[in-house]
This record gives sequence, structure tokens and C-alpha cells, in this order.
Amino acid sequence: MTHVVIVGAGPAGLAAAEAALAAGADVTVLDQSDVPGGQYHRGAENRFEALLDRCAWWPESAVWALEGKRVHVLRGPADGTNRRRHTLDPDALVLATGAHDRVLPFPGWQLPGVFTAGAAQALAKGERVAVGRRVLVAGAGPFLLPVAQSLVDVGAEVRAVLEANPVRTVLSGWSWRAAAHLGKMNELVRYTAKLARHRVPYHFGRAVVEARGDDRVREAVTARVRADWSVVPGTERTYEVDALCVGHGFAGQPELAVAAGCALDGGFVRVGDDQRTSVTGVFAAGEITGIGGSVAAAAEGAVAGWAAAGRTPGPALVKRRDHARAFARRLAAAHPIGAAWPGWLRADTVVCRCEETTYGDLKTAAADPATPGPHALKLGTRAGLGPCQGRMCGPSVAELCGGAERHHRPIAQPIRLGELADPKETS
Repeated sequence: MTHVVIVGAGPAGLAAAEAALAAGADVTVLDQSDVPGGQYHRGAENRFEALLDRCAWWPESAVWALEGKRVHVLRGPADGTNRRRHTLDPDALVLATGAHDRVLPFPGWQLPGVFTAGAAQALAKGERVAVGRRVLVAGAGPFLLPVAQSLVDVGAEVRAVLEANPVRTVLSGWSWRAAAHLGKMNELVRYTAKLARHRVPYHFGRAVVEARGDDRVREAVTARVRADWSVVPGTERTYEVDALCVGHGFAGQPELAVAAGCALDGGFVRVGDDQRTSVTGVFAAGEITGIGGSVAAAAEGAVAGWAAAGRTPGPALVKRRDHARAFARRLAAAHPIGAAWPGWLRADTVVCRCEETTYGDLKTAAADPATPGPHALKLGTRAGLGPCQGRMCGPSVAELCGGAERHHRPIAQPIRLGELADPKETS
């Protein structure tokens, strides 16, 4: 029987597991969380019990290294002291590691009370906790709408929702072809209607360009921006807030794919028609192949699961995947990141929050012939070398410095020296 290991238990990973099981494979599912579902299905974990009863389900499992298809795993709570190493040698590996919020830096974004949109939604949906009493939600993309709804549901006053792209860009991106994605359009209408009932304003072409405060955020300075996100002088407006939720779309998490040697295109994992990567026996699905939302992720996961199990995905399944990918393209066209956003920054604006590297530090290092290339730039400024390992600042640093490489890391996740030296590894 074919053994398929799936890394990630979000929409893509769970769909891959279901498909691989249907194709007759023996399936092991790994996830760093203690519950399945990922961010999208947060709070609805029980719906996957029947599926995972048919798999080997490994929660609280971190993949710290890959050698092709060989998977090195640490099992146990991330802050625990008794994690154990395991090695898996599957016939096929499906990487469904998902994405995280992308937040562009702006002056004051490091203040307490400034949250990513995803973090605010996770607290609201998972813990029924509002990040603040008076909250401003800003950035780009339709994800801002469910975030605002989640905050309203737990009693927060949402001052406004700000979409940085002008209405013309958004409408031209969705266009009449969005009618083919009726389910998604209905979902957006429901979110918009609920916010309208709670009198939450929704503004196009306006962005947060500064957060102010002493011990925490107290004010959010917004401005009207053009289609390229350059600021229109004299259009600033200040909101009094005690929390600010910001999200400028999502960035995939291809670190494990890079560790496995998979080729990337524009920061996303390159895959074929059956979700096969450039590495034999390794498949990828979901947001690491391109940001498209839960429906596209699940469709890709289903194709990957069938193919990883050694079966040919049916034409209906492939058609559904292609249809979902078309929606992803519309999404990218409707909510792009404007090229002029660095104009918001000042020399003292922190870009890497972990290491407190400023925009001025980056520009000085980038112009220094002693730090040629992204690797030397990283070492010279320490941008991306903090606890998040560039997951938050990496795309912005790369853009500000004219592009950066993704480097292979033999160790993809933090592992203690004692854990690494422990001879008790289980296969």
C-alpha cells in the first residue's frame, strides 16, 4: 500500500488526506497545531474527526528537516521539554503548509495594539476575545471583511474598514467574470450587509500610513492613496483607536518546499497539472502554490492526494481545481499591492520588528559594496534573522532591496541542541 505523508492540516492538507484515502493509500497527517482545520476552519475542528480517524494523525508535530521525501519530525508541544524525534520515509509527500498574513511596514507598526488581521480573527473566533474596544481594520483584500465581522461579533466597535485599492481597480479585477464564482460573491455580499447593519464604513483608496502612541497604539493616521498606493498630500485623517488590525494579503510558507529542493516561481512552489513539484515524489497544494483562498486550496489538495497515491485525478476534479485557480487570478487582479507603498516609510521606520532593523539601515546596507547580495545584506542588517526567521518581514525586505533569494536551510524549524543530540530517534 502506498504511504502518503501530508504536512499541514488546513483545507489543502485535509482535502489531500481525504483524496489519498479514497485512492487506497495509507495516510499520515502532520500539523504543528493540536487541532486540525487551520485558520479557516478554526472553531470547527470536530467536523474532521471521522476523516482523521482513518489516518495516522500527528498533532503538535513540527517538521524540522527534509531530505527529499524523507521527513524529520519533532513531536510534542513547541514549548515542551520532552519532544521526540521521528523519521518518516513515505512513498509520496504532500506539502500543504499554507500562508500567513502579509503586513507592509509603516511608521509605528511595531507598537503594542497593532495586530495582523489573521491574529485578530483567530482571537475573536477561537477565544471570543476582541483585540480592542475601538478597532480600525485596514489593508487590502476581501479577508478584511470577515475579520471585521468577527470583531463585531465579539462586541468591538469597528471604526471603519479601509481597502487601499481604489474602487476602479477592485471592480476591474472582479469584473463580470466574477459571476462564474457566485458562491464567493454571495459570501462577500453577506459580509458587506452585516457590516452595513452595524454602520461600519467601508472606504476604498485609503490606507493606514502611521500608528501613533506611547505605551501602545492610540491613533491611526490614514490617507487617501492613488492606484499605485502613493499618498495624496493633504488627505490625512486620524482615528482614535486602541487596536489596529492590518493585512495586505498573504504570503505563502514555502520554507519546507525550499528545504526539499523544490523549484519556486515568484516565491510560490512550481507545480505541474497534478500538483507535482520539481522533486520526485513531492507534491504541493494550497497557498504555497499561489494565494487563492480555501476553495482553491481544497481543490488543489484533492488533486495532489489522488496523484500522490499513484492514481490519476478525474477530469471533474481537475476542472474544479482550474475553476478555483481562475478565482485566485481574479483575486490577485482586484487587490494588488501598489508599487509606491515604500513612500509611506521614514528612515527610522522599523522594517524587521524582531531585530528592530530600520528602513534607513536597509537602504544604507543595500548601497554598501561590502554587502553585495541578499545573504550579505541579511547578515549585515540582521533583517530576517529574528525569531520569525523573515516570515513577517521577508517579502517587504526583498521588495525594498530589489529582490532576495530564498536560501536552503538544513534546519527548517527551531530544534534544541539536546533534541538534536538525542540518539532516541523513532522511525
